[in-house]
Amino acid sequence: MFYPKIIQGGMGVGVSNWVLARAVSIAGQLGVVSGTALDVVLTRRLQLGDPEGHIRRALDHFPFPEIARRVWDQYFVEGGIAPGQAFKQVPLITINPPAHLLELHTLANYVEVFLAKAGHAGEVGINFLEKIQMPTLSSIFGAMLAGVDYILMGAGIPRAIPGILDQFSRGEAASLRLDVEGAAADQEFHTTFDPKIFCGGQAPQLKRPKFLAIISSATLAMTLARKSTGKVDGFIVEGATAGGHNAPPRGVMHLSEAGEPVYGERDVPDLKKIADQGLPFWLAGSFGALGKLAEAVALGAVGIQVGTAFAFCEESGIDPITKANVIERALAGNLRVHTDPLASPTGFPFKVLQVDESVSNPVVYNSRVRICDLGYLRHAYLKQDGSIGYRCPAEPVANYVRKGGAEADAAGRKCVCNGLVATIGLGQILSGGAVEPPLLTAGDDIVCNIRQFIKPGTTTYTAKDVVDALLA
Repeated sequence: MFYPKIIQGGMGVGVSNWVLARAVSIAGQLGVVSGTALDVVLTRRLQLGDPEGHIRRALDHFPFPEIARRVWDQYFVEGGIAPGQAFKQVPLITINPPAHLLELHTLANYVEVFLAKAGHAGEVGINFLEKIQMPTLSSIFGAMLAGVDYILMGAGIPRAIPGILDQFSRGEAASLRLDVEGAAADQEFHTTFDPKIFCGGQAPQLKRPKFLAIISSATLAMTLARKSTGKVDGFIVEGATAGGHNAPPRGVMHLSEAGEPVYGERDVPDLKKIADQGLPFWLAGSFGALGKLAEAVALGAVGIQVGTAFAFCEESGIDPITKANVIERALAGNLRVHTDPLASPTGFPFKVLQVDESVSNPVVYNSRVRICDLGYLRHAYLKQDGSIGYRCPAEPVANYVRKGGAEADAAGRKCVCNGLVATIGLGQILSGGAVEPPLLTAGDDIVCNIRQFIKPGTTTYTAKDVVDALLA
């Protein structure tokens, strides 16, 4: 079986967009789109007028045109909204979302994968976070409708996903157990998606994509290989130097003088035990440098997953001005990444690139009024009356405490949802005309990952430049 040597990471919200994934796939490797918040990405692109017509092109191929028409009519703005005008918001997802929200999530994932796969024979994957559970089923189904080749998932223990892929490929309904804080051991809560209902009575038979679990330990590899609901097709073994969310250190967390989690020998994955599962694996986290592919193969891996190097190439979704500023600072050797144990509402350490105009700057962070209007990282919790509520440590502190959250848990939290959306130039307009500030993430070796691909006399590089250099 053919396996890619290089997997392009599924980064942020729209950083790994369809343009980037398509470029990597055309170059013969695995391009991956981010599956996070694609409903917001789609609807805000529509409100900007879909100037190049790409979304309309994808919607014209969606097999349920009445759904595509409803979304188009609700969000498309001819010529785009006026400068300074706020985006129309998407309703927040819940355990039992209404039909129109399921339609939107399904359609948004279809569009991103369709565009990434259009016009070439390469393979395309989509990356999801296990921690974002409520939109998972409709999102996976939408990606499968578009013929996605790989599903990648980390930030949790995604044991249920392989079986869900099997069910959707056969046109069967699937359920996903949800984490609900405060629920008793014998209480279970599920969200369900039925392709037959979505498709109006007859669900199509779909290709079952390969499933790659993103892991950080041999223990998790063994658990997933032996106890998942279906076949796990491989692992991406991600070290603590990778961008985005990192697995917390094993045992009691200790912080360095800089306030970063301290990782030790117990956090180094046992590659022999992972290899003993008999499944292919790729290494990630500081493997985007020249020569690292050969090193990974020598360690038993099929190849590598690379994020940061692709994040700042020409095709990525990062706002062009922000991208240019980061590249300029990388060339000057003036960039720093802080592994923040508090930033993410998930509780996982999160790599934050230190950029003055972002929420990494304490002045920017403290001047931002807390708001939770996207809600992907909200935690479901059991209220005293037995109903389900939703809270986020990054929402207004008084609201979080009123919902039963501990005030200490809200300290230092950043709105990852809004920050990542703002990073790709789709930040919401706030009261008073301010724009949501961005939140950038990158791996620890960002300076090396950028400088090595910049040719003399240039200040940009392409996805193909990265692929060619890493393969060479």
